Amino acid sequence: MKKLAIATIPGDGIGKEVVPAATKVLEAAAEVHGGLSFEFTDFPYSCEYYLQHGVMIPNEGMKRLQNFDALFLGAVGNPEIVPDHVSLWGLLIKLRREFEQVINLRPAKLLPGIQSPLANPKDFDLMVVRENSEGEYSEVGGRMYRGNDEIAIQNSVFSRRGTERAMDYAFNLASKRKKHVTSATKSNGIFYAMPFWDEVFNDVAKGYPDIKSDSQHIDALASFFVTRPERFDVIVASNLFGDILTDIGAGIMGSVGVAPAANINVNGKYPSMFEPVHGSAPDIVGKGIANPLGQIWTAKMMLDYFEEEELGKLLLDVIEGTTESGMLTPDLGGNSSTEEVTDEIVRRLRERV
Repeated sequence: MKKLAIATIPGDGIGKEVVPAATKVLEAAAEVHGGLSFEFTDFPYSCEYYLQHGVMIPNEGMKRLQNFDALFLGAVGNPEIVPDHVSLWGLLIKLRREFEQVINLRPAKLLPGIQSPLANPKDFDLMVVRENSEGEYSEVGGRMYRGNDEIAIQNSVFSRRGTERAMDYAFNLASKRKKHVTSATKSNGIFYAMPFWDEVFNDVAKGYPDIKSDSQHIDALASFFVTRPERFDVIVASNLFGDILTDIGAGIMGSVGVAPAANINVNGKYPSMFEPVHGSAPDIVGKGIANPLGQIWTAKMMLDYFEEEELGKLLLDVIEGTTESGMLTPDLGGNSSTEEVTDEIVRRLRERV
């Protein structure tokens, strides 16, 4: 029996609704597998925790979390009680940085039964590999002076090691897919960092002669995500560019509530973390209508990470069967509840036993 210890961090808002939904699905998936089990341990780290303790997560919490096989996060943020830059840097980004989760993966795929806002989406199926540890989201910079003379400086940081790591990951992933990697750049406008990015991409591409590669400026690439998303396979992007592209990817799927993500530790020293792209959605908390698909698809990515690809494929097939049947939450134009969608996925999984 393969037993996996998972730290669940529901976090804020609808995270407390969709994480239990997804763990219910994972337990059903383990039943289908027969040789797999999950042990879930819940942690309260959230904005409410911050109000009580003055930190989003204590040092002893970080020490406990590092002993788990993976982290399963719901959502972070409640700007009405804690500023976003405090909550995100105090929990989400802290986990990513201190646990060396240097790769962020976010797929975008047209699911049957979901109406894309695109007139002709043509069954796109792409994966964005986002460098997750540096780039534009560095902590290098500062502020000086006050009033009309105030200055804010934010420095981007690109290392060859970090850039190559993300690009190697993208090429290896493409070798298992449609064998095409696109680099997101802006070397015609960002004078130092992006020409460096291009040079490293060209160097890395030489090591993968069987993989087609090309580069696109981020503004044009964002446009192509809307007009021709079917042309892409794997896109490798910096921290900021990847963040923006994947929200576009979520948008063309029909709702940010569908989009999953994974933060991958590649050296094995710390656990990886799996979280949906959507936020805490305080406007729908407690209404029972939060879309669980992003968190459940994120669970599929976690299964893939644990080399349970066959079970992960089965789960995605079941998700697609559920959406195709028309059982959708209101954000997707349906009238099903969080519980109804979850129970339908569980039912379809158990039918496979």
